[in-house]
Amino acid sequence: RGDLMVTTLDASADLKRLAAFDFPKGVPNKYNQVSDYYAVINSCNYYLAHVDTALERRGRNIFKPEFAVVKTYRAWTYLQLAKAYGRVPLVLDPIMTENAAIDAMNMPKSDIDSICNYFISDLAPYALEDLPNFGEIDGQPSTNFFLPTRVVLGDLCLWAGRYEEAARWYHDFLVDEPNNLRPRPRNESNRVYWPYNTSELVTPRDGYSVTGSSEVLSYIPMEERVFDGVVSDLPNIFNSTAENRYYYQLEPSQGMRNLSAAQIYCMENKSSTQTDTVYVQRVGFLEEGLVGDLRLYSNYNHRSRYRDEFTDESAFSQTIYKIQRRRITTHRLTMVYLHYIEALNRAGYPQTAFTALKYGLCDDNIAAHVDSLERAQAGSLIAFDKTYFEAEHTIGLHEIGSGDTRVDTLYALPMPPAGECSSRKDTIDYQIPLVENLIVNEMALEGAFEGSRYYDLMRLALRRGDPAILAKPIANRTGTFDANLNTLLMTQSNWYLI
Repeated sequence: RGDLMVTTLDASADLKRLAAFDFPKGVPNKYNQVSDYYAVINSCNYYLAHVDTALERRGRNIFKPEFAVVKTYRAWTYLQLAKAYGRVPLVLDPIMTENAAIDAMNMPKSDIDSICNYFISDLAPYALEDLPNFGEIDGQPSTNFFLPTRVVLGDLCLWAGRYEEAARWYHDFLVDEPNNLRPRPRNESNRVYWPYNTSELVTPRDGYSVTGSSEVLSYIPMEERVFDGVVSDLPNIFNSTAENRYYYQLEPSQGMRNLSAAQIYCMENKSSTQTDTVYVQRVGFLEEGLVGDLRLYSNYNHRSRYRDEFTDESAFSQTIYKIQRRRITTHRLTMVYLHYIEALNRAGYPQTAFTALKYGLCDDNIAAHVDSLERAQAGSLIAFDKTYFEAEHTIGLHEIGSGDTRVDTLYALPMPPAGECSSRKDTIDYQIPLVENLIVNEMALEGAFEGSRYYDLMRLALRRGDPAILAKPIANRTGTFDANLNTLLMTQSNWYLI
């Protein structure tokens, strides 16, 4: 439903209606099934109601880790439900009969703020609980099946507008995560970039990965074959496969291509005698994905498969490398960083948030680019262990796909015109929405095709009380403005499934 993808002619009727926000009464749509969410929630409610939380062996509460895991699943599922439907019944007891289900669905509905605030309180006591570890299951590490509780708490606080708390949960996860899952900062080895010898500007070098074990924090495991159980249909929707006869149903939108191409790729070209800042050309490439940010090029492949000898038309094959057959990623490291700095910015620390985009977060970079007053106010919220977070091994989030942003003078912290802001607070208030725009763009560049973009736009539109923030980019996603879709989405009630 966001602006980064569009349906193809081969998309299913359900998918086309979903993308068009078209839900006629009496017409079922497999993507609009509230029962799917409540099936997960009811399983969680049943477990939480019946597990023996008092059972101990050798002074250890046997089921406490699993209890925390299930509470986290339930909170996360309710957040997805509330984002999709707007207002939903908050059902906390297991439903075992049809009559009870009917009564539950007729309960007063809770909005997303109420949902988030309830589950923040419900989940916080279990934030530091170790995850269960059942070893490998079908060749996959079981610890990745469980959602990181602190990150879920950060997400809940972010949606509830509790920004300081959100930043705290994200920060503490990033610097002090138990279970030996301490994330490392993004570094030089994990990016897509042009070679520093400009004569080699033919093919970028690619160490960028959104599917590696150091990047993926949690995922829903799927089976490889239908014979073994439930398989994901996402590869058949996003990619050309033998199963769909190479007719994919979604493709990157013109809006996504425009956003990627609008970025400026900058290089610091060093020689034995001098250091130059080089801005890579914007014309002359054989592939449009090579202009601007390189993450779209790295994640997306579109090529001709054959030319029909009778019609002289080419058939094309598409691959989006983020889509994995055996798992559906729920959380990954770089997106946690982006949510962390979104919360930091809204909490009143725009300099630190921008430093994360341009230089990367570590104590040395923060000392160099954040003034002493913001550092003092943020305190431990922006403190990083120098053992793990070193300036020489840390890059800015924008550098993952847009080159050596740290030397790009065009990518700068927004500053008000001279004389426009009379106080520090005025300056911060001026900077926050502008830095937020950069962060939301970065979320699109980094998180494209992962299912988060529509809700990122929604969160920003709700926060600023401006439906056009969501409506305008979606209405423009094809490259041609859709006035009817824009009008539809200017009414908030039309954002949600019904």
